[in-house]
Amino acid sequence: MANPMRTVSFKLPEHLDDALSDLARRRKSSRSALVREALEGLATGGRRSVTAAVDGLVSPLDGPTDLSTNPKHLAGYGK
Repeated sequence: MANPMRTVSFKLPEHLDDALSDLARRRKSSRSALVREALEGLATGGRRSVTAAVDGLVSPLDGPTDLSTNPKHLAGYGK
């Protein structure tokens, strides 16, 4: 069972409210989820993975997911 959520109310300047709405739309997420994510980052000292840090900044790549298992990319390795 998930942890119950508490409702919290706070005020934002208009430009931050607009930025939050824009980011939620771009990431296809809720405003609440983004605020939780930001607060979690602050609470943990901002430590997060490199993948999480660039999420939303780069587009998915086409190609093999792991070059170390693709024989084409291993041809001639170690010779």
